[in-house]
Amino acid sequence: MNQNTPKDNQDLPALLVHFVGAGPGDPELITVKGQRLLREADIVIYTGSLVPKPLITGLAATIHNSAGLNLDEVFALILAGFKSGKKVVRLHTGDPSIYGAINEQIALLRQHDIPFKIIPGVSSATAAAAALQTELTLPEVSQTVIFTRRSGRTPVPEKESLELLASHQATMMIFLSVGMIVEVVKDLKKGGYTDETPVAVVEKASWPEERHIRGTLATIAQQVADAKITKTAIIAVGNVLAETPPPALSKLYDSAFTHEYRQGVKPQ
Repeated sequence: MNQNTPKDNQDLPALLVHFVGAGPGDPELITVKGQRLLREADIVIYTGSLVPKPLITGLAATIHNSAGLNLDEVFALILAGFKSGKKVVRLHTGDPSIYGAINEQIALLRQHDIPFKIIPGVSSATAAAAALQTELTLPEVSQTVIFTRRSGRTPVPEKESLELLASHQATMMIFLSVGMIVEVVKDLKKGGYTDETPVAVVEKASWPEERHIRGTLATIAQQVADAKITKTAIIAVGNVLAETPPPALSKLYDSAFTHEYRQGVKPQ
């Protein structure tokens, strides 16, 4: 078995590099395990201004801000720390697996036979849903959530264009694209969403300065411009955002629905 993917805790090497999800912004939204690893770390490399300062304040570790570093420079810190027997934590925003740029770091760790473990975090997408006080999946409305972004300086495969993804009429959580909101709206309309489709934009989900605005595809571009939101925001799209009672209830708590733990009662 690959040493980087131990099957249980007994197989874990004595020293690991940890990728830790810091969560979306609220310092209390880091996992208990992530918080413990930060306290135990000798070296913490964090991703610039989007990691809340309270998470890196008061730590015994040596702290490095990676905002001005390239991949080779980041890896040099990890490699030097590991070779010195130090506990290294690479602290990423949100959840490291979503637009976290960890695969290129993982490739270097494997190349140098450095064992590692990834600790998940709360994504800004789920924090945005919490801010909007909504569920991203609703019976008979949408049972699919698409996490995506619009093509910009980082290209997107043609088959994953917003226009094509919009044809599914699923819930969409669009990252890293609020600065292109006019183009986003055009793409979504081309894909089949109507002007009346509910849309929300959540800026800095879970931060003290969090803002969110609701509108439709017909109004949201102007609303975003008026609010001067240009970055660090999630665009949520889909009929699950409609502020009306859901058209159908979940079967899980339906009194007539039988499952392993409850016998349903047919209505009289």
